[in-house]
Amino acid sequence: MKRVAKQYGLWKSSITPYVLSRGIRIADLGWDSDGETLVWLEERAGHGVLVAKHRRKAARDLTCELSVRARVGYGGGDFTVSHGMIYFVADGRIYRQSLSAGAVQPVTPAFGQAASPCVSPDGRWMLYVHSDGVEDVLAIVDVEGKHWPQKLVDGDDFYMQPCWHPSGEKIAWISWRHPQMPWEGTTVHLATLDMREAELPSAKETKIIAGGQSTSIFQPEFSPDGHYLAYISDESGFGSLYLYDLSTRRPRQLTRGKEELAMPAWVQGMRTYGFSYTSREIICRVNSGGINRLERVDIETGTAEPLEQFSDYTLLTQPVPSPTENAVAVIAQSAVIPARVATCTLAVQEQPRIHRYCTAATIPDGELSTPESVSWFAQDGGEVHGFYYQPRNEAFVGIGLPPVIIMVHGGPSSQYTAGYHGGTQFFSSRGYSVLEVNYRGSTGYGRRYLEALNGKWGIIDVEDVISGAAFVVETDRADSGRLAIMGGSAGGYTVLRVLTEYPGRFKAAVCLYGVSDLFTLAQDTHKFEAHYLDSLLGPLPEASEVYRVRSPIFSAQKIIDPIAIFQGEEDKVVPRDQSERLVASLKNRGVPYEYYLYAGEGHGFRKSETIESLYGRIEQFLIKHLLFA
Repeated sequence: MKRVAKQYGLWKSSITPYVLSRGIRIADLGWDSDGETLVWLEERAGHGVLVAKHRRKAARDLTCELSVRARVGYGGGDFTVSHGMIYFVADGRIYRQSLSAGAVQPVTPAFGQAASPCVSPDGRWMLYVHSDGVEDVLAIVDVEGKHWPQKLVDGDDFYMQPCWHPSGEKIAWISWRHPQMPWEGTTVHLATLDMREAELPSAKETKIIAGGQSTSIFQPEFSPDGHYLAYISDESGFGSLYLYDLSTRRPRQLTRGKEELAMPAWVQGMRTYGFSYTSREIICRVNSGGINRLERVDIETGTAEPLEQFSDYTLLTQPVPSPTENAVAVIAQSAVIPARVATCTLAVQEQPRIHRYCTAATIPDGELSTPESVSWFAQDGGEVHGFYYQPRNEAFVGIGLPPVIIMVHGGPSSQYTAGYHGGTQFFSSRGYSVLEVNYRGSTGYGRRYLEALNGKWGIIDVEDVISGAAFVVETDRADSGRLAIMGGSAGGYTVLRVLTEYPGRFKAAVCLYGVSDLFTLAQDTHKFEAHYLDSLLGPLPEASEVYRVRSPIFSAQKIIDPIAIFQGEEDKVVPRDQSERLVASLKNRGVPYEYYLYAGEGHGFRKSETIESLYGRIEQFLIKHLLFA
């Protein structure tokens, strides 16, 4: 095919706004107890649907009218599968339904919010996390919902990742208290259950196994043979696997090295490893600089062996080994392979079997850009990491140097990984280069890198974005006269801070539900983040001046660059007032801007029509202000 010479940014791409809006998100997956049925959760235009795939039958939807989604904090922990039944959360309640046939039945009452249902090995009881918005507890109920649920554990501010010992006589869970976030300091608890007197079991002999205010623990899990309680701890500076021997009551570090096994626990139900059914191995996801691989780790020796069957994939989430055979299921993707549900038998070197694709196979490989893992140094000498995508479209060749979009992730305790980013490919296939910045404060590079943002949010992230832009220009990866910046939520905050501190540096900016007023954020945010800013900025009222100086709304008069602002009408994390006060300042001063408010959307857009509109409007905005300014 003869390539056509055409200006960067104006290339015609198969990745249209409509195509982006039609993809689904696969949120989680799990096996039934007999290992015969795999269930996964699909998000279709904001509606959560459970899908079951028996090994000898076609996949089929299990739910229809009820949208499966837990809403404790930011969500997650939406369902579990056990003994031929699916237990899921919808409208705050836990429901149960047979995998074969039958009506949906409520298990818990319509009060508060439930998450992370976990069924006992004998199929009688269910642990779950419950929140009424003020108090969070670990609760227990019988699986048929005949008894009123009872508090099993309370006293901490947050609970996460409850699990059962194979005997059904012990449980473990994660908890933490304000002002810690779960990636800052958590504890793992072990308790014995008393089942003699009450209708529902109660907890006794509770003790803390590991963790504390300056150590983060992630994902406790008992071995199927009952000998160990595994968990991930960042005590060494990186998230590593530990085994707690239940007989000797001693922990042992199983993995070592400067790689991350944990994830920032923004939501319930997250996991990065699981025991094999024999208890001899652990299948775990290893994150090295945003690039993932699956490994099997020998329980006795700690020897790790990569699973070459998944070598084509660079982002592997929610791995779950089969409970009955040497196989694993995982949500797999790479930068050029959209997410899919995959299973693989590990005893032989066979290719993974794909059960569900999240997008239609309509995008030519020649329009997908493979990222380059890059690092550079900020002005203060600190090293910064990211991913660079060069423009790629087999039908076109650019002229000169391409424009660049500097992407800023949210969180801010999050990370760009080498997964399939439809939005990034949307731009790179049109002739834009893209730099995804993992500024200092991002997860995935060890605790020291994460803590670099403490007290410096709005400073270090801004410096790392500016140095990242300089890096792509100095290395001839981008045109210095055509720089754009884009980010959402906390990333939107960084976008606004860049515009106030470095006016004129960027030709165009895109801000999605970005934070403009830190005081309002501190006052209006939900319980999960109620003290998050204590570490990022300092506690109020002592740090009032810091909040004022670093709030973009108080220096909005410095913004002179064209900006497109997108906001959800029902956003409870960053309410629309934050965007509209900023818009008023831009309008009064005649700064070029576009403002779009989407009905029915919250913090993060889910509707197909919203996503299609979003990317169509961003493309036209960039053409006007970045390409033809």
